[in-house]
Amino acid sequence: MIAEPAALSANCDKAIHALEARGFRIGSAEALAGADDVLQFQTGAGDAGVLRGVLDAHFSPSDLLVADHAPGVPKVFVSDMDSTMISAECIDELADFAGLKDQIAEITERAMQGELDFAEALTGRVRLLGGLGEDAILQCLEQRIAPMPGARVLVETLKAQGCYTVLVTGGFHQFADPVAEQLGFQRVVANRLAVEHGKLSGGLVGDIVDSSVKEQVLREEVALRGATSLATGDGANDIPMLMAASYGIAYHAKPKARAAAHGWVEQGDLTSVLKLLGVPRGDWVTA
Repeated sequence: MIAEPAALSANCDKAIHALEARGFRIGSAEALAGADDVLQFQTGAGDAGVLRGVLDAHFSPSDLLVADHAPGVPKVFVSDMDSTMISAECIDELADFAGLKDQIAEITERAMQGELDFAEALTGRVRLLGGLGEDAILQCLEQRIAPMPGARVLVETLKAQGCYTVLVTGGFHQFADPVAEQLGFQRVVANRLAVEHGKLSGGLVGDIVDSSVKEQVLREEVALRGATSLATGDGANDIPMLMAASYGIAYHAKPKARAAAHGWVEQGDLTSVLKLLGVPRGDWVTA
């Protein structure tokens, strides 16, 4: 767990007492070796949801990962893109070029909160973009799309440690492919906007990448490459993937995604994931 030093100092004993009152046996609570800003609790068996709740109550805002073993570098990393690896929702920014941002952003938000069926919400929003010039995609990429802080460090460091990296998104290849190249992802799974005569047709090419596809991609890669996996995401569409991973970490996420994950990052950037996995700072790839 990572939290403000003052909160760690003031509340550590209180949190331990609260956990013990709920039946947890605390083996230790100390700084992680090589990472003084990461506090590692070791407990006996107990309900992970209760553990997360107690720590959240005493240290929020925090970055946290709960696991039944000492975390380490996974064999597979699968991540969402929009609002996780990049700081925007691509479809909302594209809609701005069509003068429809407010209308489409409202649908996006409801879908991310889990209030709307993802596939229905996606096809409805894409339909509204019909007639928009294809050149708006390039403009959007150049003007609106930026990596989240720490994104490239996270991806490149995991790759250097032998982890296979996949960007899987309910967004579009026209955005995901250049983002993946910039950040260092080795595979991309995404939807594709249909284009006719230089304009968006309002449709998609191929099957829709939804929550079930995200989970399927993670499970396929795990079967190929090894047992341990990391997933990061922020919305309801990421929940099955977060739950299926060995380490599912919700990044500045919607409440439903945060509640379903094994942990969260809500105060730091994406390098917090490396800290929570116990990767020493000296092993980070920063160039």
